[in-house]
Amino acid sequence: MNFTGIIVGLATFLIIGIFHPIVIKAEYYLGTRCWWMFLIAGIIFGAISILVDNLILSTVLGVTAFSSFWSILELKEQKERVRKGWFPAGPGHED
Repeated sequence: MNFTGIIVGLATFLIIGIFHPIVIKAEYYLGTRCWWMFLIAGIIFGAISILVDNLILSTVLGVTAFSSFWSILELKEQKERVRKGWFPAGPGHED
């Protein structure tokens, strides 16, 4: 039996689930100006993914990298959701 697909699928599901509240908290406390942190994280996870020999770990690191990149867009979307009143505005930050 090959569990690689199930493991990667579950890891992807968890990574996306973890990034959702991270983006919300990042926008709340830091605003959209923290986009560069997600960029750097994506680059680091992507580089590590290339260097790792283990297929599953490399894949999970790649998913984490691209989830970081996607979070840059989600920060801007979260700002719009805050503007619409769907989420509370953060304390003392202007964007």
